[in-house]
Amino acid sequence: MTEYKLTPRSGLVLEGGGMRGVFTCGVLDNFMDRGVRFPYTIGVSAGACNGLSYMSEQRGRAKYSNIDLLQKYHYIGLKQLLLKGNLMDFELLFHTFPEKIIPYDYDRFAACKEHFEMVTTDCHTGQACYFEEKQDPARIIDLVKASSSLPFVSPISYIDGRPMLDGGIADSIPLRRAQSLGYDNNIVVLTRNRGYRKSTKPTPVPPFFYRKYPELRRAIKERNGVYNEQISNVEQLEAKGDLVVIRPERPIEVDRMERDAAKLLALYEEGYECAAKVRIIN
Repeated sequence: MTEYKLTPRSGLVLEGGGMRGVFTCGVLDNFMDRGVRFPYTIGVSAGACNGLSYMSEQRGRAKYSNIDLLQKYHYIGLKQLLLKGNLMDFELLFHTFPEKIIPYDYDRFAACKEHFEMVTTDCHTGQACYFEEKQDPARIIDLVKASSSLPFVSPISYIDGRPMLDGGIADSIPLRRAQSLGYDNNIVVLTRNRGYRKSTKPTPVPPFFYRKYPELRRAIKERNGVYNEQISNVEQLEAKGDLVVIRPERPIEVDRMERDAAKLLALYEEGYECAAKVRIIN
């Protein structure tokens, strides 16, 4: 059992990872069951999506979206890419779901006193952008959509007229962002096993992609190295007792675009169990 004390400088950092984010759903549902709230939360891509349901205190909403509704609507896959030019059905995910099928509680989110930021990558600069928005539902959806717009398989999104893509390109684990704002007592939720590293080879960017955005191309190429450095930093701080990490303990069998409900449910349950091993003191 790991012990963690909530303080005014506590932060919660949520990595992305596509469908591996169901692990995070389990962690956040456990926190909601215990009434655990952090003064500051930051989420990237799937972490931003799941973090929104945590901020509005809609326990089980993210799990239902990621597992149950996936089985019903099959909103991820090559068919979506061929028909709609996006690996994921964004219209369904970011409009039909929150507006009709599993309504998002914008009022509760707007009323919460805690801070929540979502991360995107600016296509012009290749740098991470951090946004907090509680009052404007349309802007909230634009931000989470941009944070989840994967390179190569999703269209570019726009925030304030600027082209944006997946926040994980520039800042997959935004721990330093939390620290820069004064939150130095953090829990980091990862969606990979201990010791995981990406390939040390640069990510290839075909010459016909993002010609207008050389800095974005650079950021994509350097992503693996940046990610590995962030993981090493997290592990070093964890070893010194300066932060708590919640991560999958068993070998990951779920890939980024997983559609097997049994695998997804098992990973969700593991997230719940791993969070339960952290004793949080208010």
